[in-house]
Amino acid sequence: MEHGGVVSKGTVSDSSSSYQKIIIVAAIAAGVQFGWALQLSLLTPYVQQLGVSHTWSAFIWLCGPLSGLIVQPTVGYYSDRCTSRFGRRRPFIVAGASFVATAVFLIGFAADIGHAVGDELSKPIKPRAVAIFVVGFWVLDVANNMLQGPCRALLADMSCNNHKKMRMANGFFSFFMGVGNVLGYAAGSNNKLHKFLPFTLTDACDTYCANLKTCFLIDIVFLLLITTFAVLTVTEKPFERLEIDEEATPFFGKLFGALKKLEKPMWILLLVTALNWIGWFPFIMYDTDWMGLEVYGGKPKGSPEEVKFYDRGVRAGALGLMINSFVLGFSALAIEPISRILGGLRWWWGVVNIIFTVCMGSTVVVTKVAQRWRAVNGLLPPPINVRAGAFSIFAVLGIPLSVTFSVPFALASIFSSESDAGQGLSLGILNLFIVIPQFIVSSVSGPLDAAFGGGNLPAFVMGGIASFASAMCAMFVLPDPPPQSEASLTMAGGH
Repeated sequence: MEHGGVVSKGTVSDSSSSYQKIIIVAAIAAGVQFGWALQLSLLTPYVQQLGVSHTWSAFIWLCGPLSGLIVQPTVGYYSDRCTSRFGRRRPFIVAGASFVATAVFLIGFAADIGHAVGDELSKPIKPRAVAIFVVGFWVLDVANNMLQGPCRALLADMSCNNHKKMRMANGFFSFFMGVGNVLGYAAGSNNKLHKFLPFTLTDACDTYCANLKTCFLIDIVFLLLITTFAVLTVTEKPFERLEIDEEATPFFGKLFGALKKLEKPMWILLLVTALNWIGWFPFIMYDTDWMGLEVYGGKPKGSPEEVKFYDRGVRAGALGLMINSFVLGFSALAIEPISRILGGLRWWWGVVNIIFTVCMGSTVVVTKVAQRWRAVNGLLPPPINVRAGAFSIFAVLGIPLSVTFSVPFALASIFSSESDAGQGLSLGILNLFIVIPQFIVSSVSGPLDAAFGGGNLPAFVMGGIASFASAMCAMFVLPDPPPQSEASLTMAGGH
């Protein structure tokens, strides 16, 4: 098989792997997403406690797109060509898991390390803790890109060009992302978890911080255990190069060359993916902050009562994300049959993005009702209809999120296999069109929200508009993958 000028000998197996082994590899997503769930639900409030304002906290999220812009295409390219005796993907998976463990340790202990090297507890801004947090955040995003890309590429390798197995493998990956989310958000919503590890509560690290630290320590153990089991259970044949050409071309030259050679279906897929993620990132970045700030009416740096309500809102948001993840997990298992009923993956992707657009509009309604209620009753917990509306949004969003975590990657694997491109590099290119939208949203959302009074709704509305555009492109522009013949299934080892 030829991958960008390298003729290779040796794949994962001579025939497609069993679903049991595919599920074992997909389960790594649970360990990865456990940490992501903690990051997404707790870190924006945490960094504000370290003294970074709401507006500036948006720029910290630029770490993700900047690292993903470089790391995943690079890792994908070199994992396509890795000649280690342990296989092409597994060395990167092990390295990624190790870096994730290091990163979450730095993030969890940022306040303690900052205090140990000179931060004063009496000052509102802890510059050394912020610096350590940002380093950990960068390493975490680099490590996640190093880990998730090769995992998905390994799943595609194990599917051996069987389109159904590729769709199912990415569905399982999405399912385990839901499992990891449930575990992470359940841990994040428990404000007494630090009692299991009492040493986490220190002078520099209050109860909120200690809970976060405890969650991350649990994540380290969970991820390393599940990754170790997967890499020991599923083996790869070593990759053997028979012929090498174009070696003088620098990596980025080869990357841009690969972009030039992309066929029209892949370019349309990249466009739909980018619009989809412009829709998602505002909510992913600020969902718990929205609950604390707009739904519960609290403030991260206000009076003791306002801080209390903000914390309650963040906890409620973590519970909402846990509900979201339950729906995500079950929806992921239904992607294949539902898309078949609707006539293809692109139709289901379009339908769920319309659902997502409606949900983003609903955040405005819930916020306005909560504000009117507080104008009459003062700072009290929101009434049942407001909380029910907010939790309903979280729950329904699990359906489009399961598709976002699965369908683009399945289609990218299918399109790249049809054009005989390397899975690692193809998925790395897809990741470019995920991280570039994150870069855009991170740059725009803080100033946009500040321009309209400091809330989250302007960014949510922007996300809803982008999601609707993504839905239209998915349904009416994105082509269906070519049907797979019985002969190609036999050659791929499908069964």
